[in-house]
Amino acid sequence: MYEVNALPPGVAALPADERFMTLALEQAARGLGRTAPNPPVGCVIVQQGTVVGRGFHPRAGEPHAEAFALRAAGARARGAVAYVTLEPCSHHGRTPPCADALIAAGVRRVVVAALDPNPRVSGRGVQKLRDARIEVALGVLGAQAERQQAGFRSAVVRGRPWVVAKYAMTLDGKVAAPGEANGAVSGPEARGRTMRWRDELDAIAVGSGTLSLDDPALTTRGVPGGRDPRPVVFDRRAASDPHARAWRDGAVLVTAPDADAAAHEAAGITVQRAACLPDALRGLADLGVGSVLLEGGPTLLSAFLAQGLVDEVRVFLAPKLLGAGLSPLSAPERPMHGAQAVRDLRVETLGVDVLITGLLNDIPRI
Repeated sequence: MYEVNALPPGVAALPADERFMTLALEQAARGLGRTAPNPPVGCVIVQQGTVVGRGFHPRAGEPHAEAFALRAAGARARGAVAYVTLEPCSHHGRTPPCADALIAAGVRRVVVAALDPNPRVSGRGVQKLRDARIEVALGVLGAQAERQQAGFRSAVVRGRPWVVAKYAMTLDGKVAAPGEANGAVSGPEARGRTMRWRDELDAIAVGSGTLSLDDPALTTRGVPGGRDPRPVVFDRRAASDPHARAWRDGAVLVTAPDADAAAHEAAGITVQRAACLPDALRGLADLGVGSVLLEGGPTLLSAFLAQGLVDEVRVFLAPKLLGAGLSPLSAPERPMHGAQAVRDLRVETLGVDVLITGLLNDIPRI
């Protein structure tokens, strides 16, 4: 159990609801990259200021966060407060309704960060709790929860994954020296953060040029308990080497409808034929992919940006000047008034590099 005075100082100083919802969000983060097509959800049960139960949803088909937290709390859940990062479900799916479990456990209050965008649930879970005369508070740290659930929300509301574009560049805007393969732009701290993102997102996508030039493994390295994301290669002609290092169980080749992908199919690679990028993303969602880390290269990134399909950017800025080299974008020139605005900016220093993140599209809600 966590005693209130044993919480990290930055968390302990928050108002009670935010303090315990922060812990629930930390629980939910343990499921990132593992729960699709379900959302990552965390729950903590608090009895008189002490956390007596906590849990997270580990993967689709297994119990939800509330079930694990209630199991840990046992009889101490009666009269307690439950903090949940997503509205408790009210319908029978692979598991029983979590709203019913909270009611049966006798909790007196439920604090919910965000409503579920799934029309089978949205508002119904909260209403079921209120009908049982349980007090419900909505929206505590809701923005943080929605950002954590962006992949699930995008798949449910828009029918496509949440797309995160990541790249590292020098101060003069270069991502690689001419003709160079696997040249490190950023430092070890930035590369470590990238590995963590790979662990937390469902899939990692590159173009055929990056696959041919770099032969990347697209794996997660150095993350305790890490798992490798599903590799996705965009190759319209299906001309890439079917034995490249990126191909492994679950890998997807996205190619044109008329491309000859027999060699890839023979190698056990899932071939998805799509006439356009939106169709390709819808196909990935059908495969259970809720979030994609778009890592390379300039042609693919430019195509996604041109069609408004990049939702979030994560850019490392390295304190280097290169001169001639490869730019992160290869899109046609546009006037400054046509530049895409990045919102909700966050800036962080990682070693000698600066990380800038922000949103291009709103996180889907309901």
